[in-house]
Formats: sequence, structure tokens, C-alpha cells
Amino acid sequence: MKIVFHPDFLNEIDDTPAGKIGRLTPMVEHLKKIYPNSFILPKPADRDDLERAHSTAHIEQIKMHYSRLYPNLYYVARLAAGGAIECARQSINGNPSFGLIRPPGHHASGNSCWGFCYFCNMAIALLYLKEKHKKKRAFVLDFDLHTGDGNINILRAYGQKHHKDRRDYEIINPDARSESVYLEIVQEALDNARKCDLIAVSAGFDQGLNDWGDLLSVKAYHEIGLMVKEFSEDHCNGIRFALLEGGYNPDAMALNAEGFLSGFF
Repeated sequence: MKIVFHPDFLNEIDDTPAGKIGRLTPMVEHLKKIYPNSFILPKPADRDDLERAHSTAHIEQIKMHYSRLYPNLYYVARLAAGGAIECARQSINGNPSFGLIRPPGHHASGNSCWGFCYFCNMAIALLYLKEKHKKKRAFVLDFDLHTGDGNINILRAYGQKHHKDRRDYEIINPDARSESVYLEIVQEALDNARKCDLIAVSAGFDQGLNDWGDLLSVKAYHEIGLMVKEFSEDHCNGIRFALLEGGYNPDAMALNAEGFLSGFF
């Protein structure tokens, strides 16, 4: 098991809730106590890695416009994308991994972004696996409070462009008003999933109790992590990774991430 993290993620990135200083500190401190020997450093994604998911115009917009407002943003956004790639690489080498990264990415589409996101970390990681390691099909569970339109727009567009007769990426964004129904939806989706090479998780903890969604308990996150682990072991040789997306109560995030990883690892 590996947790991909860089100290530069702790610095203030921008003036959004996802980029403010202190957001990740409790989670980092908490997980280092539980998994002290699992932390590894990522490297920033290369331009080629970004271009598999994003247009040149979009990349330049982040590099030139946003970086005038936030000088470290382009570097840290590339570092997050590189962290996602490192998670993907670790996963196919037998190490289930969690990307403790920011900024998040699941609202970044090929030529636009919003929702505190800049580059689509999940799409960048999965398209890296497709090109470099021939992992063609993935199941994506996005349990963030908000639907990951960037994941959908990039990955489904890619599948339609290159394989008109099939979808290479099955993406699920559960939606329910009770914890029990939410868990049922996740399990049903996994039970009916198409054949795939791996499972990847956009892990947004803003659906948790004491966060924006105020729905899922630590126990529920543990159960989701366990579902993902069992699915990966039964269907795709244990290949799985997860990337941090939303979550805005730092103390609640730390506990919910612990719950998820206790099942996921």
C-alpha cells in the first residue's frame, strides 16, 4: 500500500476552499501515524501527460492566466496530476494507493475547469495507464458530493472517439438521501459492472458527516473502501487506486479518510 503525498500540497494554493492552508494538515498527521512507512513523493506531470486529457489552450490558460493570480498554482496542479500518475503506476505494480493530493481534478474538462479544479487528475492517470501499460478499461467510482463532470467529459469523449462500439470507462456518481441507500447503490453498481482492468476512486469526503453533504459516517466510508477492495480482488487482480477530491472540514476529512483506507487497503 502507498500514500502519494508531497509537502508542497500543504501550502496555500489559491483562495478557494480546496486550496486554503490547513485543509490537509489533520489528514496528513493522522495517516502518518497509521501508515508511517507508506508515504512516497510524486513528481510533477509532464506536458505530454497533461495533453492526453487537456487541450493546449487549456494548459496555457492555467499556466499563464491563473498563475498570475496564484504563482505556485501551475506547479502544484502539475504535481497533483503527477501524484495521480504515481498512484496509477503503483497500483499496477501491486500496491493499492491513495493520492493525498490537491488541487482536486474531477471538475476539469478538456478545455475548461471549475469547482476548485484545474487539471483532471483521474483522467490523466487513466489515460497514462492506457497508453503506457495497455490498461484499456476502468471502473470509476466518484463518491464526492458533486458529480465529476470533468471525469465524465474527458473519459467518455475519449472512449467514443477511439472506440465507437464500446465505453472503456464506466463512471458512477452515487446519489441518495440516506446512508443505507447510498451504500446499496454503490454495491449494486459494482455487482453489475462491466469487465474492466482496474477500479479507480475519486474520493471526495465532502459527502461525510460534519461536512457539506452531512450524509456518510466513518463506518460507511470503511464499507465503501472494503467494497472497492473486494471488487478489485475479484475482477481486476487487485488493481485499485484512489485520489482525493473534495472535503472541506479538515478534522472530519481525516477521520473519513482513515475509515475509507481501512477498508480499501
